[in-house]
Amino acid sequence: MVAAPILVTGAGGFIGYHVARRLLEAGQEVVGVDSLSDYYDPALKRARLSQLEARPGFINVHLDLADLDPTLGLFARHRFRTVLHLAAQPGVRYALTNPGAYTSANLAAFVHVLEACRHTRVGHLVYASSSSVYGGNTKLPFSEQDAVDHPVSLYAATKRANELMAHSYAHLFDLPTTGLRFFTVYGPWGRPDMAIYRFTERIGRGEPIEVAADGRVKRDFTFIDDAVEAVMRVLGGPAPGTAGAEGRPDRSALGPFRVFNIGGDRPSDLNRVIELIEAALGRSAVRVPMALPPGDVVATSADAASFSDAYERVTATPLEVGIPRFVDWYRRYHGLV
Repeated sequence: MVAAPILVTGAGGFIGYHVARRLLEAGQEVVGVDSLSDYYDPALKRARLSQLEARPGFINVHLDLADLDPTLGLFARHRFRTVLHLAAQPGVRYALTNPGAYTSANLAAFVHVLEACRHTRVGHLVYASSSSVYGGNTKLPFSEQDAVDHPVSLYAATKRANELMAHSYAHLFDLPTTGLRFFTVYGPWGRPDMAIYRFTERIGRGEPIEVAADGRVKRDFTFIDDAVEAVMRVLGGPAPGTAGAEGRPDRSALGPFRVFNIGGDRPSDLNRVIELIEAALGRSAVRVPMALPPGDVVATSADAASFSDAYERVTATPLEVGIPRFVDWYRRYHGLV
């Protein structure tokens, strides 16, 4: 019997591309969906997809998941057993000027995926949440047991809404769902709107970079290979004892639902990141101080204990290794070598 393909939504995106490639390398058939939105240059998304299309077993589908009927039709054709839903409108600051993109891509599309999973009896829905759901929390590291009732950006609010929607479908329809709260993933083929990419681009051109809060902003940077390894383990099946909200295996819970932090577990401030980019490029940055933008938080840090208990700990790639690997890819991709 031929195994059903795995659906990866957002396959032209950063994490989606890397996970799809890893699945294809393992011999798994992958249906990749992407709408090729223009939040950042779609040429990068098309370049990622072209890499996937060159491999056997990849089916590329151009689809906006906010369109219900085509989404239901896709699921009916392929009868997926496992779905990895990564497609979303990312970015904290963009929501200040284009909130409609978030209601369509993060809310409507997510409901449509849940409905499609329900009607085709998908065995496991794995979906991207975000460290942003921790919002105004100040206790570090962030744990899945922490309250997440105070989002400070629309993006964070939509990702928290995804978790609540997933919980309701787990309860109502016995749909196993696992949410992954990603912490600042970076690496080759990364997104141009993220700090490491923007700093590399501007420092390389000799242009000034804007640095918030004197570079004291701290993030739990997660190298892409580590994030992919975590996702692959989760795609192997729901964690043992999956039956509770907020990561607690509670036997009185209302459905097969879990959320996990996916973090590097080694927070670093922006000053260190900039120093490593400078070293990799062999150029010094011209810094322009700025205030912390609306919707951003001062620090993030992941408590990875729940994930480690369920799937075993993923060894974190240090920034001293990950940033040079990103800069090397950046130079090659842009023809600077």
